[in-house]
This record gives sequence, structure tokens and C-alpha cells, in this order.
Amino acid sequence: MTQVGSVYAQALYDLAKDEGLSRKILSELKALNEAFSQNADFLRLLSTPNLGKDERCGILDESFRGKIQPYVLNFLKILTEKGYIRQFSDCCEAYRMLYNEDNGILPVKAVTAVPLTAEQTKKLCDKLHKNTGKTIELINVVDPACIGGVRLDYDGKRMDDTVQHRLDAVRGLLKNTML
Repeated sequence: MTQVGSVYAQALYDLAKDEGLSRKILSELKALNEAFSQNADFLRLLSTPNLGKDERCGILDESFRGKIQPYVLNFLKILTEKGYIRQFSDCCEAYRMLYNEDNGILPVKAVTAVPLTAEQTKKLCDKLHKNTGKTIELINVVDPACIGGVRLDYDGKRMDDTVQHRLDAVRGLLKNTML
């Protein structure tokens, strides 16, 4: 995450929180970030020096006025005017982190060989909630290479209890064993 993303996201989050719009703005930022990632040409257009700042902001007005929260539209305009619109994704990530921290939400990535069932997901979320005291936002990523078990990535930590991890540990042990 960039310094620009952090600074601008903090400003937007403070405003959104004061106005009671932090959740609504988060959902709009997520939707816009997804749309921009699917259509990178739009961000290139907004950052091209061939168009003046007024023209680029006019494009934003034509595209989004009345469709998104005015604070989000103004945020896009500020990023465009300052030449930071390509940092929008970083701003979204920083905003999401601020929102999660403020609301006690912990994003957790669970990597498994097969998709978790609803019951397994609930049990895992309940256990993590009990251990962390936070609301768990679980994302299940399927990776057949882990063979079985689960790897959890959250809060800068990794808990790996996959079969692949155990096999790698045994392989390392055998490799270093003298007979």
C-alpha cells in the first residue's frame, strides 16, 4: 500500500465516519475498484495528460453523478486532479483496513484442497471469533496442491496445518538426517 493511498483513504474515512456513511462508501469503493480493475482503460483515460483536469473531471461527472455517493465522486475528482487516480486501488485497500479495524472485522484467508462446507465455515469462523474477539470475514481459496487440511492467513500471520506442509516438514527432516 502506498503513502498516497493511506493518506487519502484516511481523509475519506474520517469524513465518512463523521457522516455515518462509512459502510455505504466502503461498498461503493469496492464496486468501483472491481469495475476499474476490469476496465483499466478508464483509469488510463483519467490520468492522460492529453486531457485537461476539467475534462477528466467532466468524464467522472458524466459517468457517476447521481449513481454514487457525492463524497466518493469528489474523492475520484481529487485523485484525478492531483494525478493519483492510478492509486485508487491502494486507497480502497487502506479504506477497507480502516473500516475493518474500526468495526472489529478480521479478514481471514482459508486455503483448502476442497471448498469448505457451510458448517465447516461456521465452525471455523466461530473458533476464530472466540480466539480473536473479532468478527471474521472468511475467504475460502481452493488450492488442490495443499492436498488436505487448512492454511489460515490473517493479521500478518500464517497457520499452516495442510498435508503438503507436513510432507514438506518430513522431507526436510529426512534430508537433514544422517544414516
